[in-house]
Amino acid sequence: MKSGTVAVIGRANAGKSTLINVIVGEKVSIVSPKPQTTRDRILGVLTREDCQIVFADTPGLYRADNLLNSVMQKTAEDSAKDVDLILFLIDCHTGVSEKDKTLLFKYAGGKIPVIAVLTKIDIMPETLLISCLKEMGEITETVPVSARKGKNVKELVKVILNRLPDGEKLFEQDIISDRSEKFMISEILREKILLKTDKEIPHGVAITVNKFALSEDGTRYDISLDIICERAAHKAILIGKQGSKIKEISSYARQDMEKFLGRKVFLTTYVKVKEDWRNSASLIKEHGYGEND
Repeated sequence: MKSGTVAVIGRANAGKSTLINVIVGEKVSIVSPKPQTTRDRILGVLTREDCQIVFADTPGLYRADNLLNSVMQKTAEDSAKDVDLILFLIDCHTGVSEKDKTLLFKYAGGKIPVIAVLTKIDIMPETLLISCLKEMGEITETVPVSARKGKNVKELVKVILNRLPDGEKLFEQDIISDRSEKFMISEILREKILLKTDKEIPHGVAITVNKFALSEDGTRYDISLDIICERAAHKAILIGKQGSKIKEISSYARQDMEKFLGRKVFLTTYVKVKEDWRNSASLIKEHGYGEND
């Protein structure tokens, strides 16, 4: 059988998490329209009778402006080492940027095979797609996809399998991710904050799990989470007038948690302030970022 590891890299908002979720068939990474949604390496595993592909979802490549972002960039760069294949994703609905080409040349010039994946082709003119494909063809093998529409995703998997070696399974049959249920419920809450808040607030948020316990009768999970933000003003916005914002966020998060866990969820959330935590090495580690390095 074909078996191997594939690093999925690219600039922020290229569609890395969405593509992996679609290929694996399960939600292994949260998704939002905002950059910096993925903060650490997350593995998504596709297992079939003829293959097992282990995808590494990574933070978007961009210029770091605080210590957390620097940790995230190191995670992305390290994830592209010691793998069998690299997928370099490019959101090209407005054309291929010089930054994308520079980064692609960097990785295509290494020892690890690279496939350029042009994403979001459902929202771009066909003439532009043809132009982008021609431009990328001079650098590396290129596959256009729309993960949202499922277009060309199966073809991409075939191209990946052609580049992977024969081998044994790296994970058991029923494993779809290397991350725990605890990690995923904290990420689900952070996803809703990303979707429901603006400006710097969602980027300055971390989630701490205080309690994650199945009830004695097995019918529900009791979950208590802390939302960590950087400023008192951000806390006030997250809570909202008479608690309206935190209630809205928690309600949406609870619904997704129940779908993910397959049981009822009793969710309690608190908002706490830790000033400038994204520039504190100890607090970054405390909140679980960069632990895969």
